[in-house]
Amino acid sequence: MLLAYRLVRMIETHSDELAGSLLAKVETSEKTSAFNHVPAVELRQRVYEVYRHLGDWLLGKTEADIEVRYKEIGARRAEQGVPFSQVVEAIVLTKDNLWEFLDKEASIDRPVEVFSELEMLQLLEQFFDRAIFYAAVGYETAAAVLGAAAGTARS
Repeated sequence: MLLAYRLVRMIETHSDELAGSLLAKVETSEKTSAFNHVPAVELRQRVYEVYRHLGDWLLGKTEADIEVRYKEIGARRAEQGVPFSQVVEAIVLTKDNLWEFLDKEASIDRPVEVFSELEMLQLLEQFFDRAIFYAAVGYETAAAVLGAAAGTARS
């Protein structure tokens, strides 16, 4: 588990760099074109928070914490008119960006380190899977409210 902590600290230390590289990917990907509706400062801050506090998210936060945060993000993106498929793609890009960074920066030499890395990978997968689910719940809730409000406005 020592390697996992070392990797988490390395990610947190490079969180600004990671946030910058992710923003570039989101801004240039056709699959996330609707994120031009999201202020770059807001998007950068959300991504930076995930990378900067990754240890807390993986080891200290509960599923309820992830639920609250990602429902909020999903609802905000619905209000901004970002299609849900693009919300998911942005979360997947966040994870992929992290894997690319770890592949480039982390060197694993011993078999025991591989097992530590596997533990971390499992924690990361669980985090991102829950993030996607709760972003969907928040998005759907906000979309229903927005749809109901639009229906009321037409009446």
